[in-house]
Amino acid sequence: MSDTNKDVIDVLNDLIEYSKDGEKGFRKSAEDVKSGRLKQFLTDRAAGCAQAVTELQAEVSHLGGKPEDSTSFTGDLHRAWIDLKTTFTSHDDEAVMNETERGQDYALKAYREAREKLTKLNVPAAANSLVLVEKQLQGVQNNHDEVKALRDQVRAES
Repeated sequence: MSDTNKDVIDVLNDLIEYSKDGEKGFRKSAEDVKSGRLKQFLTDRAAGCAQAVTELQAEVSHLGGKPEDSTSFTGDLHRAWIDLKTTFTSHDDEAVMNETERGQDYALKAYREAREKLTKLNVPAAANSLVLVEKQLQGVQNNHDEVKALRDQVRAES
């Protein structure tokens, strides 16, 4: 495997960790909210993150690398923080959605940084990966915007 492929694989494996974090985070949030509408939305978003992981892992394999299969330490800490915080807010839907939005802020940052790294590499091995990351970045942005809008609705209703 070339150094260039290794650089691209490293970027993609970082995104796999973030996407796995997102999947677990959305599932945890779905468990904690009371609203059936929010539960369904969060469960659907978890499934979307799982699909993103599958796509990223396939790209890593295609490039000759070993796909990441774990979450990040930071993501694990964030989920523990959500558990602690929601314990004191009685799993209040607004508090859960606030933390979910915060998780999406991290995901957006990670995807934007990955796009920037792949663009700077400017090599053939990064071209397909960049297309995939761009597509998934749009999904992360949509998730973020929807989470924020739902959080604002929950806030207005309380």
